Amino acid sequence: MTMPSIDQSADLAARRAALAAAEPGLRVRDQAARLGVSEGELVASGIGSNVILLDAEPGDLIRAVESLGPVMALTRNEHAVHEIVGTYGNVSLGAHAGLVINKPIDLRLFLNRWFASLVVEEARGDTKLSSLQFFDRHGVAMHKIYLRPESDRAAWAALIEAKRAAVQAPPAFEPASEADEIPAEAPAGFDAGSFLSDWEHLADTHDFLPMLKRHGVSRPAALKLAEGRFARRLSQGAFRAALEAAARDQVKIMIFVPNPGCIQISGGTINRVEPRGPWINILDPGFNLHVREDHIAAAWQVDKPTVDGTVTAVELYDAAGELFLIMVGVRETGVPELPEWRALVHALPGVTG
Repeated sequence: MTMPSIDQSADLAARRAALAAAEPGLRVRDQAARLGVSEGELVASGIGSNVILLDAEPGDLIRAVESLGPVMALTRNEHAVHEIVGTYGNVSLGAHAGLVINKPIDLRLFLNRWFASLVVEEARGDTKLSSLQFFDRHGVAMHKIYLRPESDRAAWAALIEAKRAAVQAPPAFEPASEADEIPAEAPAGFDAGSFLSDWEHLADTHDFLPMLKRHGVSRPAALKLAEGRFARRLSQGAFRAALEAAARDQVKIMIFVPNPGCIQISGGTINRVEPRGPWINILDPGFNLHVREDHIAAAWQVDKPTVDGTVTAVELYDAAGELFLIMVGVRETGVPELPEWRALVHALPGVTG
C-alpha cells in the first residue's frame, strides 16, 4: 500500500483544524470519526508540524521510556479508558509479546499488533502535552505514554533524536476489514457437559482462554452455557454499584482494560467515583478510569475455579459481544481471593426473568 501524499495529509490536517475551530471540545478520536479516517491517520497528518515519526522497534521504545521517569500510561478501547501514573521498568519482551511490571505500571503487550510510533506535541488550553503514541496497521491506538511535569525532558529529547525516522512521512495505514461476528451461541452439537466439566476443573485463571479455544466456543456463548453454575447476569447498574461499593468499603480491586495490542492493569483501593454524562469515572490521584455505561450491553459475574479457590470477576461486554473490561479482587498467586471482594460481587443486583 502506498503512503498518503503530502497533499492528502495537508488536506486532512486542514479539515481537522476547521473541525477543531468549530467544535473545540472534540478529542482526536472523535475528530477522526467525524472526518471518516482512523485516529492514526489523523494524528499522522501532523507530521512536519507537531508530530514526529519514529523509526524503532516498539519494544526498544518501551525500554527507553524507563529513562523518562514518571509518565502517564494510557490504554483504551471503544468503551473504556485506563490512565495510570508511574515509571516504566522491569520490561520483559519476546518476539511478539511482553510484560511491563513496575507497579503501578502493569502492562501486557502484544507487539505484533503495533505498527507506527509517533511523538505528538499538542496544546490543550494553556497546557502543552507531549506523548508517544503507538498505532496498529489500521490506525487504531494500541497504547499512549504522556509526559508529566516531573518527567525527564532531557531524556525525552534524547529519545526523539535517537529514534527519529530519516523520512518524515505518514505511515501507510490500511483500511480495517469487517470484524468477524462473535457467536452468541455454542455451535451445533456442542458437548456442553464436557465443556462445563473442564470449567469445573480449571487450575488457574490463565487456563480459561485456552479452554475456550480448545472447545471452539466464544466467550459470550460460554457464559450462557455456564449461567446458573459459573456465571450470573448482572443488572445494567451493577458495574457502577461495584465501583461505589469498592470505594466505600475500601476493597482492593484490579481493573483490566484490553485492546488487541495491550492490556493495562491497575490494582489497589479506589476513592472518587463520579458519573459525568454517559461516563462513569474513577478520578483518583495517579489513576483515572472512564467507562461508557451506555455501552455496557451485558455485565456478568464469572467464577473461575483455581487451585487457590474460586476467582470471582465482573466482566463487561459491548453490543458485539466483545469483552472490554474485567474487574477482580486484588490477589497474589497462591493466596485465595479477598472474601470482602467476593461478598461485594455476590451482593450486586442480577438480571431477573
